[in-house]
Amino acid sequence: MAGGRAFRPSAPRRAAFAALLTLLLLAALSFLLSSTPASSARSSSPPSARLAAVRRHAADHAAVLAAYAAHARKLKEASAAQSLSFSTLSSDLSALSARLASHLSSSLPEDALRPLEKEARERIKFARALAADAKEGFDTQSKIQKLSDTVFAVGEQLSRARRAGRMSSRIAADSTPKSLHCLAMRLLEARLANPSAFADDPDPSPEFDDPALYHYAIFSDNVLAVSVVVASAARAAADPSRHVFHVVTAPMYLPAFRVWFARRPPPLGVHVQLLAYSDFPFLNATNSPVVRQIDAGNRDVELLDYLRFYLPDMFPSLRRVVLLEDDVVVQKDLAALWQVDLDGKVNGAVETCFGGFRRYRKYLNFTQPIVRDRFNPSACAWAYGVNVFDLETWRRDGCTELFHQYMEMNEDGELWDPTSILTAGLMSFYGNTKPLDKSWHVMGLGYNPSISPEAIRSAAVIHFDGNMKPWLDVALNQYKALWTKYVDTEVEFLTLCNFGL
Repeated sequence: MAGGRAFRPSAPRRAAFAALLTLLLLAALSFLLSSTPASSARSSSPPSARLAAVRRHAADHAAVLAAYAAHARKLKEASAAQSLSFSTLSSDLSALSARLASHLSSSLPEDALRPLEKEARERIKFARALAADAKEGFDTQSKIQKLSDTVFAVGEQLSRARRAGRMSSRIAADSTPKSLHCLAMRLLEARLANPSAFADDPDPSPEFDDPALYHYAIFSDNVLAVSVVVASAARAAADPSRHVFHVVTAPMYLPAFRVWFARRPPPLGVHVQLLAYSDFPFLNATNSPVVRQIDAGNRDVELLDYLRFYLPDMFPSLRRVVLLEDDVVVQKDLAALWQVDLDGKVNGAVETCFGGFRRYRKYLNFTQPIVRDRFNPSACAWAYGVNVFDLETWRRDGCTELFHQYMEMNEDGELWDPTSILTAGLMSFYGNTKPLDKSWHVMGLGYNPSISPEAIRSAAVIHFDGNMKPWLDVALNQYKALWTKYVDTEVEFLTLCNFGL
């Protein structure tokens, strides 16, 4: 001690001390695992000392083999035999160690102890050889097992992250964005400020029931999205005045739709009929399987989704209707869809299967006998978005009644996910769907960033299916302009509601 400070060795001295300590530990370990009492020591040491050393070696090797046995049990089944060998020999050594301990306390002559000492040395030698042979293999298996466990843990973390990402995207897509809610409220305010300017129930136009014209059905509560569908179809049409759009929404949104289309009349002479699902009394029947199964808290959205199964009842005077989703953009004249030969089938749609993907086995529970008996698991699925429906054939084949039957059968949700509208369609129109050329309907702009530009240019309709809708902040930037160019930016409410267009 000098000046109140403790002596501290220099760094080289500390390193030398650590090296010396390591060597001592290695020497002790080597002695434990590899040493046996030498013959010279055996002759010079007293019997009790030799016997005590042998007993200690037997106890140590019994513990080592017990640990190896426990490790072998954790590894693959091929190590079961080794585990049994280790356990048996460990028990024998433990028993031998106990016998040696009892003889140490006795006063037996040296000649009587030598057979027991010899047996113990042979067992210890055998145990050392057995442990040495297994050590390398166990080390390799341990590394493989640890690597496998690590890969599994990382895979689980990745799966959880993907599920969380899908859930977040779905919430973002299914929730009404603040900007869309704002737009609906602004349109309602405009109606309340000047109610005389907007008719509650305008007189129907004769074009709405004319089967010689081109009729579309759109079910949506998104006024901005519907305006884009109508505007894009009007610009692409060779004769816009022959195109009629039947837009059906929830009753609470109908006034907002009427204000929008009164302020911004349908472009280029296309015809737009605005309806609420409450205009169709048969949809509100309490005994309807649809009404019984929909979520009361999400009634408007689900009823709008299920309206597609009632097209012949909604439009009794029409012969053919094209169903469009509200997240599509029309790029080419669709009049040719009214000349497509459906070969006596009800539905014309673009198929989505490739290889073993997107086939009926993905959507239906084929463990149920009724599913196995009626459907082929390898049948190709198709998509909603652009669908041509022959309403006369639909009425003839009773597809709505068939839809009701399947809804009744699936009341417990055992046949398919009851929230899947597509699966209900796959069942109702099974064997009654004609594949359309894929250029009519190019999908994936709401989730796939790698669609071919040529495929997009040649498509009659592009579909922003998926969670990245073009009116959301999460939209794919490379496709967003394909949608925004049809937005009527002269509507002042879009700026007030902070649409990032």
